[in-house]
Order: sequence, then C-alpha cells, then structure tokens
Amino acid sequence: MDYTIRKAKLSDIPAIELLIDESVRTLAANEYTNEQIEGALKSAWGVDTQLISDETYFAVETGSQLIACGGWSYRETLFGNDSEAGRNPKMLNPAKDAAKIRAFFVRPSYARMGIGSALMYKCEREARDKGFSHLELMATLPGQKLYSRHGFVADTSIEYPLSDTLSITFIPMRKNIDKYPIET
Repeated sequence: MDYTIRKAKLSDIPAIELLIDESVRTLAANEYTNEQIEGALKSAWGVDTQLISDETYFAVETGSQLIACGGWSYRETLFGNDSEAGRNPKMLNPAKDAAKIRAFFVRPSYARMGIGSALMYKCEREARDKGFSHLELMATLPGQKLYSRHGFVADTSIEYPLSDTLSITFIPMRKNIDKYPIET
C-alpha cells in the first residue's frame, strides 16, 4: 500500500478530529465502554495543537485521504487534547528526560497494516536525532499491543478520571531507544 507521512498542519485539524473519533469509537470499542470513549474524547484523546506547532505531529495519507496520525513531543505534557487540564508546555532536557510519544490514531480500515509502526519509527528517529535516549507514553488498552511490539515496557496501569463518576484505564510505558535499532 502506498502512503505518505508528512508533518501535520493546523488546516488538518478538522480531518484529524474526524479520524480520531472514528478510530477510537471502532478500535477501542472492545476495551472500553461507550461512556468511557465519549468521556475520553472530551479530554484525554484529541488534537493537541502544540504538537502541530512544534512540527512533531504527522499526518499519514493515501491519495488525499487521511488514514493515520501520531507524533512525539519534547514537552512535559504526556497526553491529552487542547482542553485537558494539567497541560505543561515546559521543554524537556534530552540529557535527563524522556521524549513523549503522543496521540497515535489509525483509521479502522487501515489498522494492522504497519502504518502505526512506520509512524513509530519516524518518531523514534526524530527523538533520537534531538538527543533523547528514552521515550515514554500513556497507552490505551488497544494501543498497548503496538507499543509492546516496539519494545516499550508497561508499568502498573492507572485509572484516569474522566469525571467524578467515570474513569478509564491507561498504561504508562517506557523505552530506552539506545538499546533498540530503529527500522527505516
């Protein structure tokens, strides 16, 4: 399958939002309730324009169709969209901090075709080129499989509050990128 990976632009936001909605409502449906999915779409999942402005977020296209997105960050914020409380734009120190893998979503009809892996390799290369030797992320239950295949090690899962009465399970994961080859 032919596809291109390019830096996302602010003008991509409407298409990215639609892709995220379709991706999580389909691919996360076996792991989370509808209530959890809808709650997470309001805060934990969605577009973080800081990543686009930093040019560390990517759009994957086949023809003119957006089929995936994802990126990495050299900032403190681990996950969440623009409306998420607790965001921290502080820049990380590559000598002691881990770069963040952020917001990977794939159109369901293109899932498990290697697109997420291609995005991961691109993010790892860029983070390593910026001097980072470690990566961390907050995985969804369905996303954990991809990240584990790429050498990320899971920590104890957390229950992230979506409201006073609703939470969702996420898994913090880390990886030393000096220990693993980065495929092309």
